[in-house]
Amino acid sequence: MSRWDGIDEFVATAEAESFSEGARRLSLSTSGVSRAVAGLEERLQTRLLYRTTRRVSLTDAGRAFLARCRQLILDRDEALAAVGEEDAELKGLLRLTCSTAYGERFVAPAVNGFLLAHPKLSIELALDDAVRDIVSEGFDLAIRFGRLTDSRLIAKRLASRTRRLTASPAYLARTGAPQTIADLSLHACVLGASDTWPLRETPSFSGADGEREIAFKPQGRWRCNSGQAVLDAALQGLGICQLPNFYVDAAIADGRLVAVLEDARPADEGVWAVYPHLRLLPAKVRLLVEHLERSLAVAG
Repeated sequence: MSRWDGIDEFVATAEAESFSEGARRLSLSTSGVSRAVAGLEERLQTRLLYRTTRRVSLTDAGRAFLARCRQLILDRDEALAAVGEEDAELKGLLRLTCSTAYGERFVAPAVNGFLLAHPKLSIELALDDAVRDIVSEGFDLAIRFGRLTDSRLIAKRLASRTRRLTASPAYLARTGAPQTIADLSLHACVLGASDTWPLRETPSFSGADGEREIAFKPQGRWRCNSGQAVLDAALQGLGICQLPNFYVDAAIADGRLVAVLEDARPADEGVWAVYPHLRLLPAKVRLLVEHLERSLAVAG
């Protein structure tokens, strides 16, 4: 009996919270999956799953073991995919999705370069700001930001981004610059799609705990779900905005915008490649992820 026996079955069952659904994902029989997981538990002398007539759930030991098994499977599948692929031509269709602005500025140029190197590969890039269900919609890959919660997906960090508060010199000349987060309530704010701005607050009194992230709710008479439109409004002096750094860094550098409350800048967000948990990751997906990691790290 291999020491790998039961690991794929355990991961599929735990993620699906069902032996029957886990078996369906692996194209195996339910009884076979159940026996494999029971055999794994017996070898480990540890219960990994609680079983009821309707569903299964993880024990504390099972939860910790699941995280390690996911990484084991990922490493194994990437190793298998790498065998012989250096000389293989990539072909077929690869579908990926990303938010519009980041996709237009960074992802699409990187994908274009990848396509030039692989002339038999086709790529469909869907750019919109909805969080697509890549499993049900048949995407191979998505680029996402911040915290990730979907247990069906594998995530690889590609780069990072941060959000900055900025305003035009003309606006600040009229109003003065905010000195604290509370001062933002006295200012016109240029609003995007989100109702809140993540900010980092440092307590001002002795004995308080350290920095913490807060969600500030800005107020303003201008709102748009386009980051480019928010940027234009700020440039024209309509108020203070919060945008990812790739929108505003150039305007800050040439003086068209001024950064404010830099001490309150939130922690960097991860830029992630996410893809469905597969038994064997296609070479075209793995190689594109590696290409994006190189490209986005340089693009910043």
